[in-house]
Amino acid sequence: MMQLMSLFRVLFFIYLLACAYSESEVEDVKKYEDKIDAIFVKPNEAALEISTSYSESVPLSAPSHEDCQCVPYFNCKEVVEDGVGVIDIRIENSCNSLEHCCGAANTTTESIISKPEPHTPGRCGRRNGDGVGIRITGMEDNETQFGEFPWMVAVLATKKHKKSLEKTETYQCGASLIHPQVVLTAAHCVYDKKNKYGIRAGEWDTHTTYELFPHQDREIKEIIIHPKYYKGGLFYDFALLILDSPLEITDNVDVVCLPDETMVPGKTFCYATGWGREVFSGDGKNPAILKKVDLPIVDRDTCQNRLRSTRLGSRFNLHESFICAGGELGKDTCKGDGGSPLVCPLDDEEDRYY
Repeated sequence: MMQLMSLFRVLFFIYLLACAYSESEVEDVKKYEDKIDAIFVKPNEAALEISTSYSESVPLSAPSHEDCQCVPYFNCKEVVEDGVGVIDIRIENSCNSLEHCCGAANTTTESIISKPEPHTPGRCGRRNGDGVGIRITGMEDNETQFGEFPWMVAVLATKKHKKSLEKTETYQCGASLIHPQVVLTAAHCVYDKKNKYGIRAGEWDTHTTYELFPHQDREIKEIIIHPKYYKGGLFYDFALLILDSPLEITDNVDVVCLPDETMVPGKTFCYATGWGREVFSGDGKNPAILKKVDLPIVDRDTCQNRLRSTRLGSRFNLHESFICAGGELGKDTCKGDGGSPLVCPLDDEEDRYY
């Protein structure tokens, strides 16, 4: 049974992650244990029914079009004849990534109905390196394949404007799906109680709804913030989001593996993913397509020494709740990537991550 202390010690999913959990904190989290235990139960028929429920994933069809107009790629015979399941995002047109400017004679209204194959129970952390259903080519800026990281979740905030009283839904942060009904993110992403938060799983290109399998939205029933979270220094910057209902596990929505508490990645390359800004300047824009970057894990001593050579000074001590990754020129995460997963490969298991 997964206890709350263990969950908060799962360190490898958020860029600022905890490495220790003191005994004195046990009493602080007692009130949350029953809630967590009710979700992370021992394997039984009820639990398996939740975690392995599947539904037909049906992509949306576009209405009839005339002449050359943007239609979903699966509604254009020109795309199918050029190469089944292959889309080159370098092709220049005014359409989105999963659309094609198709002539009226080659346009259909038929949907592609595809039922995902049942997953083997317990096969968490499956990375779909070749994508799901379609393979994207022509990627030039670290774009991911559709469904490549099925545990990637977007945290959305609904904000009300003071003057117009209109509500808008905006991308807030990234997150990781660790259970069909539990999402792990950064506490600073959901700390503002004035906002109402929700999540979206299975998203890839935020500018279109024509992915092969649809995304899934859920409301958040409860937010559990780490009891020792310190906003000033972002210590213990974790939060669990309990969803109002479980997500359905499909090819593009699945859980990431949870490591053993003693597992600390060596000098290996891990992946960070997100829709964060492309540059740190004010002109940076959030990319439409989910991106990835490979980052090496940096041991604590090396990381602390490097940080001491900055304006932080020679007496800087790296807090126990942080882990370091990156350090290579031109490769980093950015604003908007907070809370997003940093996943490392499982030893001796191809394309499985924790």
